[in-house]
Amino acid sequence: MSVFDRFSRGDTDDAGEVTKRRGLVERYVDSVTSRTGGGSFVTKSLRKVFPSHFSFLWGELALYSLIVLFLTGTYLTLFFEGSQEVVTYTGSHEPLQGQEVSAAFDSVMRISFEVKGGLLIRQMHHWSALLFVGAIALHMARVFFTGAFRRPRDLNWIVGLTLLLLALAAGFTGYSLPDDLLSGTGLRITNGIILAIPFIGERLAYLIFGGEWPGTDIIGRLYPVHILLIPAAIVAVLSIHLALVWRQKHTQFRGPGRTEQNVVGERVWPAFAMKSIGLLFLTAGVLTAMGAIFEINPVWLYGPYDTAAATSFAQPDWYIGFLEGSVRLFPPWEFRAGGFVINTLVFSGILIPGIVFGGLFLAPTIERRLTGDTADHHLLDRPRDAPNRTAAGAASIAFVAVLFLGGAQDVVASTLDFSVGHVTTVLQFAMILAPPIVFVITKRTCVELRDRTGPERTERRVPVERTADGGYHIPDDQLEDWMLAGGAAPGHFDEMADHSTVRGKHAHRDESDPVHADEEALDEMRDDAGADR
Repeated sequence: MSVFDRFSRGDTDDAGEVTKRRGLVERYVDSVTSRTGGGSFVTKSLRKVFPSHFSFLWGELALYSLIVLFLTGTYLTLFFEGSQEVVTYTGSHEPLQGQEVSAAFDSVMRISFEVKGGLLIRQMHHWSALLFVGAIALHMARVFFTGAFRRPRDLNWIVGLTLLLLALAAGFTGYSLPDDLLSGTGLRITNGIILAIPFIGERLAYLIFGGEWPGTDIIGRLYPVHILLIPAAIVAVLSIHLALVWRQKHTQFRGPGRTEQNVVGERVWPAFAMKSIGLLFLTAGVLTAMGAIFEINPVWLYGPYDTAAATSFAQPDWYIGFLEGSVRLFPPWEFRAGGFVINTLVFSGILIPGIVFGGLFLAPTIERRLTGDTADHHLLDRPRDAPNRTAAGAASIAFVAVLFLGGAQDVVASTLDFSVGHVTTVLQFAMILAPPIVFVITKRTCVELRDRTGPERTERRVPVERTADGGYHIPDDQLEDWMLAGGAAPGHFDEMADHSTVRGKHAHRDESDPVHADEEALDEMRDDAGADR
């Protein structure tokens, strides 16, 4: 039997045998699998079921933005020169002509103004990076708030967080490559944080930057890390993540027919595959439109990096905003320990990010210790069903959000016409007070929502299909579940009609005895089906 026999539609011919209608994809896959002996594996793969819920799309969105990143990054690699060698700019942008710039900045300017499609590809690449990190963050938030990180997926939670860290590293290294004034300022802060590490800081900074700041090697070293090492690590970790998802089966929300032992949803082929391919093209189309319409990272306005200059209102990409805010908001503490100076950068640039990500990595262990729950879980929780977990997550987001605002405290002060000192003080207090306040409010809200009486269900019990004449009907294979659950008698529903009125040959619903009336209609339909056969 061919791989797609179970998924093909067919009609009955005069001899009573089913004639299959197979498309190009089915014929091609059958041709390959018949030669390689992989038919059973492919068949099993295509029959795998994935649940359908909008929140599950964040992971796919991250995957498809990564594909756009790889494609646009490959194009940019053909023209970018990762070197800090000093050259004279002679390109088409007149305000910078004759200035001494690095070869890296010169190549970025030529990509932006002289390479065909260069600026579009550059901006697509940058927007894709922002979307990639954002989609991973939203995906991880969904996993946390629904409890999908519990056994047996605690290992995959760690894999996902590792992927998030790699995404941050890829974004930061790529952001630093143009060697413009904005990215150079970010690298200068990084150099200061590394120097603040006790004992090894100075040696490590010299090793990475090739000498005292700004050094001569940092761009040349970041370039292969950005285009080779980090992408290879992302592909490896992503492969492990997808393999674990495939092996452990996908989680699903609670609902009719859904248990810890099954998955209710759509098969990979054709429904899930078609939706997924559609999302891929939609993602690529939106990113292309954003690259064409919205300007981002205009390095020609910042100019080449100059150690004696600094940009006003300089902001990093959003995913580094929390680290920038930590550096700006942390008080100027400093003390000596063992002959080494422990200054504020150790706390703000190393300790706080370490606590944030350390807490995320330990989340499965912390939950297991606090709840004593060591069982395997395949059904997801609603956030309201786990008030303490949801409150802790909301408090953590509040803390990071304050840090994020702190990374733009000068912009906030200028916008509100306040002094930078006053804005900094307010945000410092918010950094301490906001998390516990958000925790209490969120927990109370979750408890109230969990304990209040609500509807028995909030989704359709069975799917409803549209007919060619504009009506609606319940699929035949879902009728029995619908009738036994007290649904209206089967038939085609007018789009604007009340659902208690049935068109066709079946009787109206008997309100005095709804279950009995439904059973009679079901028996009538079964008799009709038998007569048709």
